[in-house]
Amino acid sequence: MDTPAEKGTQERIQEWDAQKRRILEMGGAKAIDDRHAKGQMSARERIAYFFDPGTFTEIGMWVKHRTTAFGMAGREVPAEGIVTGFGEVNGRTVVAAAEDFTAMMGTFGEYHGKKLAHAIRFAAEKGWPFVTMNDSAGARLHEGMDTLEAYGWTFRAQIEASGIIPQISLLMGPCLGGQAYHPVMMDFVIQNRTTGFMGIAGPAFVKTQTGEDISLEDLSGWKAHAMKSGQTHLVADTDEECLDRCKELLAFLPSNNTAQPPRIDVTDAAGRASPELDGLIPDNPNKAYDMRTVINAVVDNGKYLEILPYYATNMMVGFARFDGRPVGLVANQPKVKAGVLDINACDKLARFIRFCDLFNIPLVSLTDCPGYLIGSQQDWNGILRHGAKLLFSWADATVPLVSVILRKSYAGAHYGMLDKSIGADMVFAWPTARVSIVGAETAASIIFAKEIKNAANPEEERMRKLKEYADMYESPYQAAERGYIDDIIQPADTRKTINRALDALAQKRMAKPWRKYSNITL
Repeated sequence: MDTPAEKGTQERIQEWDAQKRRILEMGGAKAIDDRHAKGQMSARERIAYFFDPGTFTEIGMWVKHRTTAFGMAGREVPAEGIVTGFGEVNGRTVVAAAEDFTAMMGTFGEYHGKKLAHAIRFAAEKGWPFVTMNDSAGARLHEGMDTLEAYGWTFRAQIEASGIIPQISLLMGPCLGGQAYHPVMMDFVIQNRTTGFMGIAGPAFVKTQTGEDISLEDLSGWKAHAMKSGQTHLVADTDEECLDRCKELLAFLPSNNTAQPPRIDVTDAAGRASPELDGLIPDNPNKAYDMRTVINAVVDNGKYLEILPYYATNMMVGFARFDGRPVGLVANQPKVKAGVLDINACDKLARFIRFCDLFNIPLVSLTDCPGYLIGSQQDWNGILRHGAKLLFSWADATVPLVSVILRKSYAGAHYGMLDKSIGADMVFAWPTARVSIVGAETAASIIFAKEIKNAANPEEERMRKLKEYADMYESPYQAAERGYIDDIIQPADTRKTINRALDALAQKRMAKPWRKYSNITL
C-alpha cells in the first residue's frame, strides 16, 4: 500500500503563510471597515501606531480556544481576540495587549485570559511597563467556568505586578462586567471620549436587576468616570490621541521600580526667575487665584501633565519636570472650594503619592489649603478615614519630598499637604504664607471671646485681637524660627529653590524597619 507523501518544505511554508495571513486578517475586511466607519482603529492598527516602526514582536499569535460547546467546535477566533507582544515606544521596551473586537467581539474566554495574564507576568519578569487596549464585549459565556477562572488569572497577575512595573489601560471600546475590574486595578486609565465605556454592568442588565433606566453613555461613559467616579485619569477624543497620551505619560515613568525615571536635556534654565509670582497672592486672604499660574511658571517650559483633571478639581496632581527630572507635582486649587481637602481630594492625592513613591519619582507640594472640609456629610462619609490616607502616604514615602507653602496651611491640612513632621525633607514658604493650627479669625473668636464680648467696641476689639494673633502665630516666621520651615523665599525664586532642593536630595536613601506594608485606612 502506498503511504501518503510527506509535505515538502515549500508546502509547509506556504501552509504557514496562509494560516498566518488568516490570523492577521482578524475578523475580515468588512469587520475592519465597520471599525473605521465608527472612527476606530483595529487592534493591529493600534499596535502598529503605538510601537516604533518595526520593533513589535507578537507573542501567542497561534493560540486557540479548546471549547466545543454551543457552536464553538471548529469556530476560529483569530489570535483568541487579543494581540499580545512587546516592542519599543520612543526607544524604550513596553509590553502591550490589544483586544480585537472584530474577532468574536473581543470576548474574554479562557485562552484570551491566559494570553493577557501571561503578557502581564512577562512584563513584570522583564521589568517593562504594560499597556492594555480594552475593546471587548465582555465574558465569552460559551466557555462557562473556564472564562470565570481566566478573570482570576488576569487579576492576580495584575496585582502581583503592581508596584513592580507601571500599568496603563486604554479604554478604546466597551469594557463591562467583571472585566471592568481589569482597567481600574491598573495605575492609570485613559478613556476614549466617544467609544470607551466601563462599568460593572451594562444598561440592560441594570434595568433588569434594579429598574433604573439609564443610557450607556450616562452609566459608563467618560463623564461617569473622569468626573464622578474618579477612575479615568486622562480623556482623549480619538484612538490616536489615546495612544499619544499613553506615550506622553510613559515618558515620565521608569520602566520598573528598580529604575530611576528618565531625565532629559532641557533648555529651560534651572535658576530661571519667575517675577510674575511676586504679585500673584491677593491681599485679601479669601480671594482666589489660579494655581496653574504658579505651576506653569516653575516647571520646565510650563509643561504639566495633569492627572484626573476633571475629578476633585480642588486638588491638582500630575507630572512635570524640573531641570529635566520627572517629578510628581501636587497642589491645592484655590479657585475651587478654596483648595480645601475633601474626601475625593484625599483619595486622589493619596493614591498619586503612593504611585510616585513606588516608582522613585520625587514629589513637590504647593500648598494653599484652609483645612479639611467639615460638616455632617463629610464626617458621616469618613473624612477622617480618607484624610488619614494622606498621612499614611506621606509618612510611608521614601522618595525626595519638597513642600512650598504659598498661602494658607492650617490645621490638618498642614501635614495633609506635607510638612516636616509628616516627612518632608525640605519645606519652604513665601512671605505670604499663613501657617497656624487655625486661621487667626477662628482662633481670636475662641481665645478672646470674653474680652471681645465685654469690650466697649466689640468689633474694634475683635479686629485688634485678630491682628495680635495673626502677627504672633500665623506668619511663617515663627515656624521658620523653630526650624519647621527651612527658608522663607521670594516667590520669583521658587523654581530655583525647588531645583536646588531636588539636586540635594537626589541620592536620598531611607532604611525602615521590616514590615509587609502599613495598614492604610482604605
